[in-house]
Amino acid sequence: MGQQQLLLLILGVIIVGISIGVGVTQFMGNHEQANRDAVTAKLIGIAADAYHYKLRPSAMGGGSQSYIGYAIPGKLTKDDNGLYTIGTVSTGTVQLMGTSALNTAWIATCTVDDTGTTVVSYSGW
Repeated sequence: MGQQQLLLLILGVIIVGISIGVGVTQFMGNHEQANRDAVTAKLIGIAADAYHYKLRPSAMGGGSQSYIGYAIPGKLTKDDNGLYTIGTVSTGTVQLMGTSALNTAWIATCTVDDTGTTVVSYSGW
């Protein structure tokens, strides 16, 4: 092999290596964002369930205009994206927390009020 061919081969290997590194970085960034979005979507789904509980009369297993007594249904407490728990509960609000399965320091908090409006905040992401 000539000097020029060897140089082109080395340059090609370097370019492929850089491309792989950039691809892995892009994938991990998208993977983290997808996890955050999935945890958020799950929290909003659980918030809707909590709001329906609040609206349901106690004779039908509801809270009769109160979040007190609400428990996350067993099948909604954990999935591939995270673990979901209840924080503070009062008559007019309930706080739900989702901890990421990728990194337990990543926590999303969803607060549901009297009207069913949700506010989501993030810690560690």
